[in-house]
Parts: sequence; structure tokens; C-alpha cells
Amino acid sequence: MPPRTLASLAHALTVAADVEAALSALGEALVEIDRFAQLALVRYDHKRSMLRERLVPRGAGVDVAALETTIDHLPNRERVTVIAGGQFVEFADSADEFARLFGLRGFDEPGWLSARGIRFEGELSAILVLYETRKIFGTRTSERFGPTVALFELAFVRFLEHDARSEAVETLEGVTQRVHGEYERRLAELQAGLAQRDATDGSIAGAPERVVALERELARAEESTRQATRRADSVEATVTSAVEQLEKAHIELARRNELLRQKTRTLYLIDRVLSLDASTNDPRQLVDGLLSLVGDDMHAQRCSLMLRTAEPGWLYLAAARGIAPGIAEGARIRIGQGVSGRVAASREPLLVRDVSEAKQHPLLKDQYFTTGSFISFPLVYHDDLVGVVNLTNRAMYGVFGEEDVERVRLLGLVIALVATRASLPERLGEMLSVR
Repeated sequence: MPPRTLASLAHALTVAADVEAALSALGEALVEIDRFAQLALVRYDHKRSMLRERLVPRGAGVDVAALETTIDHLPNRERVTVIAGGQFVEFADSADEFARLFGLRGFDEPGWLSARGIRFEGELSAILVLYETRKIFGTRTSERFGPTVALFELAFVRFLEHDARSEAVETLEGVTQRVHGEYERRLAELQAGLAQRDATDGSIAGAPERVVALERELARAEESTRQATRRADSVEATVTSAVEQLEKAHIELARRNELLRQKTRTLYLIDRVLSLDASTNDPRQLVDGLLSLVGDDMHAQRCSLMLRTAEPGWLYLAAARGIAPGIAEGARIRIGQGVSGRVAASREPLLVRDVSEAKQHPLLKDQYFTTGSFISFPLVYHDDLVGVVNLTNRAMYGVFGEEDVERVRLLGLVIALVATRASLPERLGEMLSVR
């Protein structure tokens, strides 16, 4: 099965026939992020303040079990935040205890339990529970899982709205049937009374007036039915418009969550590099840290950092990741030759989205490429060339775009600043015996 992305998850949630199918798709997406984490969806009845039932994805199916317990069992601080919805709340001191309540299996070591409320029409409708193992390093699964949960909330609210519309239609049909039944009953009573009066008086002098009165009452009943139908149509149109607006809002929320996550990761990596620069003077550690900064942030499986040599007109390979084993660190290229050399000569960033475009690029007419998308960016500090950074083979077969070039521009400034301050081109060149 191919890896679950936000786009493929959105499609799976769109075609899901019910909440169980949507929860199974969410469980598959969680496996792609953390195969040890567990997930549960708890339906909530706000009229009775009861946690009604528990749904746990197990493989291709979903285990459904009645819960029937009050939400007051949750700790007060966590309960208030869960009812507010919109974010994961961590159960710090009693994670394993409440994991058993939600039907999640315990780990060998204590884990992290987080819960996130899902609201509908201003009331709590369900609670999404995530149970993960404790990690010493790396980002929490609940943080990486945020955009995925936002898409699931959109699908879950869509199912709730469908149920609400069905209930409204059933209620309207019931009211209409009662009105029509009452009308038929009263009409039958009037007809029976008219027949009795005709039999008693032996005359039908008053029959025309009674018929007119019945026809008027019938017209009033039909008009009431038409008004009720128009109100139902208006309610359905309002609900449809609200659903469309909610879908757009959730998609925008997912996009902003992903953008915020990327910016947070960038700031974390920059802080890590600056801390490394402040704590070590080893040029080898510094250059590896600078390459990890841009490679990890841009999810590039192949990347390299070229620095200028002491001899004018040349660059040398300072650090690389994922390149061919035959290319050794310290290898030199002339400025003006090859991709890095031409980018260094022009001092302009190079973005190639597709390999077919590279042959038409004025800097790359005589080059051969096997990758589909790459970025080559010059490192310049105070108008002095420091080097060139190259990124390609983005994870998940991603394509670099203009917004990625802007992110590399920020990272390039940090690399150029640290490299210049630490005299990395000269000191590392001496270590590698580069002339």
C-alpha cells in the first residue's frame, strides 16, 4: 500500500461511507507516522453528559464497544480543555489509567495519552484519543498528527450534518403526515355530520355552504403543507451552505497548521545549528551541522555543500549526503563549470521543477540529470561568495517550488553567516588538503 499523504487521506475520507470507514483511514494514516501509536474515537452525548460508545481501529476493521460513563470521570483541567476542542490535551499523571478506560492496550513502558474534542453546532460530539510511546528525541506524534486529524474532523462533521439533515427530514415528514391525517379526520367528521343532518332534516339546502367551507379548509391545509415544504428547502439550503463554508475553513486550517509546523521545525533546526556554533570550534562538526540544517528542513535525501577554495576560481565539496560513493569530500570544480560552478558564477539561485525543463535552461544546456526536481543556491555574505548548497531527491517524490527557494534563502543566510564567522572554507580546506 502506498504511503498515506494528506491528499490521499482527504480522498479516502471523501469516499468513506460512514464514520467507521473514515476512522479506519485515519488509523492507516497514523501507522505511516507512528506504527506503535494507538487511536480511539469516543462518541459523546451532550444531552446526558455521557461518553456513549468507543470505536478503536483494529487492522482493516473497527471495534465498537458501549462505554456509558460520564465525562466527569476525566480530570477537571483536562476535561475543560477537551470540551473546548481544537487541540490535543495531554493526560500527564494518569495516562495509562485512562488508556484502559478508552480501550487502548498498554505499552511495556509508560506512554503519552492525548485527547482532542470534536465539536458540532457548539457542543462536544466526540473525543479523539491518541496513545503513543514516550520518546527521548524527535517530535511528538500528536504534533505531527495535527493536520491529519483536522481532515478527519471535517469528514466527521460531514457525517454529523448528514445525520442531522436526515433527522430534520424525518421530523418534517412526520409533522406533514400528522397535519394531513388531522385534515382527513376532520373532513370525514364534517362529511359524516353533513350526511347525518341531511338524513335528519330531509333537505340539502345547507349542503353547498358546507362544501364551500370544506373546500376552503382543504385549501388552507394545502397552503400549510406548501409553506412547510418551503421551510424545509430553506433549511436544507442553509445547511448545505454552512457545510461548504466549514469544509473551506477546515482545509485552510490544515494548510495553516502545516505551514506553522514547517516554520517551527525551521526555527528548531536554526537554533540547533547556532547552539552547535556556540559550543564547538571543530570545522568538521560545523559543516555537518550546516548540511543537516538545510537537508533536514527541506526533506532532501541528496544534498551537498560546496565551499570556495583558497585558490580563486574554484569550489570544493565540503559535506554531502546521499551522493555517489565514488565522489570524495574535497573534490574540486571550477567556478563556471557544472551546476554548482555556474550558480556560483551567476550568484543566482537555480530551481528546476522537472528534469525535462533542465535542457532548456540557459545554465544547464550541456548537463545530464536523473532527478526530477532540485535547487542549487549560492551562499553570499557581504557580497563575498562563500559557497553553494545543492538539494535534490525530495522525500515522498515531492517537487520543489518557489516557496521552497525562499526557505532555502533564509537557511542560506544562516549557513553563510556561520561559515564566514568560523572561517570554515579556509579551515576545512586545510583539513582536507584542498589547495
